[in-house]
Parts: sequence; structure tokens; C-alpha cells
Amino acid sequence: MNYSIALVPGDGIGPEVIAPATEVLDAVGDLYGHVFHYVELEAGGKAIDSWGEPLPRATLDAAKQCDALLLGAVGGPKWETLPGHLRPERALLGLRAGLGVFANLRPAALLPQLKDACPIKDEVLRASNPQGKPHFDLLIVRELTGGIYFGERGRENEGKSAFDTETYSWEEIERVLRIGYRAAGLRRKRLCVVDKANVLESSRLWREVASVVAQEYPEIETSYLYVDNCAMQLIRAPGQFDVILTSNLFGDILSDEASVLTGSIGMLPSASLSDFVPGHKGPMGMYEPIHGSAPDIAGKDLANPLGTILSVGMMLRYSFNLEQEAAAVEAAVQAVLDSGLRTKDILNRNALPGTEKLVGTKAMGEAVYTALLKA
Repeated sequence: MNYSIALVPGDGIGPEVIAPATEVLDAVGDLYGHVFHYVELEAGGKAIDSWGEPLPRATLDAAKQCDALLLGAVGGPKWETLPGHLRPERALLGLRAGLGVFANLRPAALLPQLKDACPIKDEVLRASNPQGKPHFDLLIVRELTGGIYFGERGRENEGKSAFDTETYSWEEIERVLRIGYRAAGLRRKRLCVVDKANVLESSRLWREVASVVAQEYPEIETSYLYVDNCAMQLIRAPGQFDVILTSNLFGDILSDEASVLTGSIGMLPSASLSDFVPGHKGPMGMYEPIHGSAPDIAGKDLANPLGTILSVGMMLRYSFNLEQEAAAVEAAVQAVLDSGLRTKDILNRNALPGTEKLVGTKAMGEAVYTALLKA
């Protein structure tokens, strides 16, 4: 099969983590008989320098012609003084809206090789895990193109007061709920809707829609939590969660909180989808690690490429319906971690001598590539 992939390396460490990810994709192609065609595009700070805007129309138009989009990162101090509509981060909002990807899937699992990097004690992890293991494996599904980030905003009283509006429609909530339920059906069949229904009218609508959609998925256990309680429960007992489904703002915050529990934000992938039907090739999806551009380490061969490589695995699974290939990529990452290779962000300073080895971005990518070919 032939697939076209829009590449947006972006800013900071973005180009450094995209390079090994495409090498892994090429290895998948060689092993399984696929051909991946890459279309490199500019967005974010690099596009501002070249085009004077964070998301040129040519970038969006070209991305729409591809089967999926893989993004590195955007942003950096060079562009921090620009007005809001010209900031690099506006490219992310524009790509999500322009591609119609409205559901963001962010897995957060504590890998056994990185257990010592988790800030939560073993006994706390064991207490919340059904099997009594110091482990958790959850998925946060975040609505991506509605809510306060896309609502009406402005200044009043000569700029001395400001407002941002949270707005959701029944249809926006319903469609992301369906993706959440389908994802839960492939996991442990539990979905928790997170909101602030005791205060916000928009959250009360979320509960109304969820109560209707839940009836279509009787095999899925549905529960509800207020967002402040959920934030506490993620620290107190993360093993209780399977799928968390929530709004744009709440999902942004909770997914970053969950990422810290895994030991490093550099390990975590994400997928932004416009639909998901298990067992079928999906429409355009946007894939990216969640770590950001990290300008302080850019160009130093220090960035962890595993979040981007695992994002490639999600691409193979959700956009291309290539489950065997996705599992092979994930197994290669596990094999490399089993071998003791670590980038700086996941290095355990207290590890026994000889059990871990510090490597850079390129060496880590090459190790995954090699492990994939040997499998």
C-alpha cells in the first residue's frame, strides 16, 4: 500500500524528533511492503519567518491532500512577543480546525522500565490497580475544536477587563463521545466523563449528551467526575482510570498532569482524529508528541524521540488500520527500553551500574530502527 504523509517538523527539537520517526516508518514499509511518501511543510515559527504567518494557506491545502500529518513541535522564545494571532501556537489551532480533527487521544501508561521515574509511591499505585500492580494505563480523549479556546473573546473597559467564552453544541459533544466509547471498547470498557457540571452550564450539557449516547454502548461502564476531583484522583489513584473523556480546556490540563506521572513528557504520543471506527481505515489524522518545542535543548542531540515514534505507531493504527505494524513499532520501543538505553529525561540516576546507558536523540532512534528490523 502507498500512503502520503504530511511532515511538519516545526521549531525547536521538532526536526530532530521527526527524522528518526520517518526512519522507523521507512523500516515498517520495508518489512511489510508499504511505501510512505513524505510532503514536508512549514508551520509555526518557521512559517512566520518564511511567510509572515504561522499557518500559510499552502501548508493547510497540501496537508489536506495527504493521508495523515506528523508534526514535531512549534513555538519558541523568538516569537513570544508577537500578537496572539501571529504566535506559532496558532498553527496548531488552525491545523486542527482546518483538518477537521476534533478528538485528541493521549495515552498515558507507566512502562515497567520507567517505574522508578514515576513520582507516585509503589504502594499508592498498587492500591488503585485492579491487579495490585504498581502500574497504570489510561487514555485521555479531549475535545479539540470547541470550547473556550475557540469561543468568543475580547477586552472591555478600555482593556481593563477581558473575557473568554466556553461554548459547546450537542453535536460537538456527541461526536467526541462516540470516539471515546469506541476507544473504551478496545480497552477495559470503562469511560469517565469529566466536567464541572456543578457550576458550568456547558458541563451540564455534556452530562445530558453523555446520558443519551451511553445508552448505545451498554457494554461500557460510564461514570462522571468533576474536573477538580479528577485532578486529585489522577495523583491519588491513577490506576482506577481507563478512558477519561472531557472538554478542550480540561483535557489540555489533565493530559499534561497525567504525562508527569509516566516519568517523562518526552515519552508520550498523541493522535487527533476526525473519526475512528475500529477495524477500518480512518480519515485524515494529525499525530504529534506532546512535549513541545523545548528550545533550551534544540540542536544538542538531547531530545527524546520515543514520543514521536510512538505517535507513528498511533498513525499506523488509527489512520491506516495497520495493527500489526503499529504493534511492531511499540514492541521495538519496549525492546530498546529493556536493553537499558535512555535519553537524559528518562535516565534513572539511582540505577545499578551497567543497567542503563545514556544516549542521544539519533542513537535512540537508530536503536528503535534496528530493533524493529530484528523482530
